[in-house]
Amino acid sequence: MSVTISLPPKGAAPDAPDPKRIAFRQKLGRWDVQLSPYLYISPFFILFALVGLFPLAYTFWVSIHQWNLIGGQGKLVGLDNYTYVIGQPQFWTGLRNTFSIFLLSGVTQTLTALLLAAVLDQNIRAKTFWRMGVLLPYVVAPVAVGVIFSKMFADQSGLINALLDKVGLGPIAWHAEVIPSHIAIATMVNFRWTGYITLIFLAAMQAIPREVYEAALLDGASRARQFFSVTVPMLRPTIIFVVITNTIGGLQIFDEPRVFDQTGQGGSDRQWMTITMYIYELGWGPQKNFGRAAAVSWLLFLIIIAVGILNFLITKRIASDGPKQPKVVPASTAASTPTSASAASTPADAVTSATASAPRARRGVGSASEGAPS
Repeated sequence: MSVTISLPPKGAAPDAPDPKRIAFRQKLGRWDVQLSPYLYISPFFILFALVGLFPLAYTFWVSIHQWNLIGGQGKLVGLDNYTYVIGQPQFWTGLRNTFSIFLLSGVTQTLTALLLAAVLDQNIRAKTFWRMGVLLPYVVAPVAVGVIFSKMFADQSGLINALLDKVGLGPIAWHAEVIPSHIAIATMVNFRWTGYITLIFLAAMQAIPREVYEAALLDGASRARQFFSVTVPMLRPTIIFVVITNTIGGLQIFDEPRVFDQTGQGGSDRQWMTITMYIYELGWGPQKNFGRAAAVSWLLFLIIIAVGILNFLITKRIASDGPKQPKVVPASTAASTPTSASAASTPADAVTSATASAPRARRGVGSASEGAPS
């Protein structure tokens, strides 16, 4: 049995691939490079659209209607709910208390976390133990923290007033005055969140090259000078991120002021009622008006959006103020740049250039004469 194999003629070119198939494969490769990053992050945005955008849009729909907790949806009222809540003094009181508690907690929290991170970044013993220890208060439930600290700051039998009485200071009405109540609530917030922010600063500090500290040490900089001249400037983006996120979280504070007393109304004279507590009072209090509560929620959302825009502008400003990259000169441009003495900017440069090029010229002449036919 013989097998016949037909070979192409000698000198014949192989079959060329289809140009359309090659173009389609190139398109697939280009789409893979360009679209893959968006596909990887798309689950987050899909989930955010389901659990974030839809409730947000539905809250706006509720805010423009008369909506009772028991009776349900009523007639369309437009912006009447917004006009009503803006005209109420409780809204502005809650907004004032919210920002006041944030300033008392956010500033102290950021500075304390920055100092703790600087200490934990040093070469100390049991570093892992101390780094994990600062995170322990974050594990405690906010309600438990509020209950414990409300007992510590009790007006009559609290631990804080007992200590103040021991040192000769009079007791403070933590639940009756505005500023003391804000300080007490800010202390709760600082106790729970300072360790978490400390770890954020610590991670950013560990990313700073150690060569920078070695150079500062060679220049004679002390530890304090290194902290203020090296560490803090290189942590500016992280500090701004922490400040903005603290602001957003501080605007939504609810648990600590809610459990600061037994009534949960923010004090007899609204001394520590926050904006979120006002939302709860409108929706689930005596009024049971979901429309007005949704209007306050949307106003709070707009405030958070304004803070987010501020964060974007500050971050963009910091990025634009960073070190500029050196300009790369193309090789063709560098090759076409004149190097002769005529291109020198000064006579001295021309003399130097001519002196440097003279040996090369003599070597070129010598080699040319050697290679010339006799």
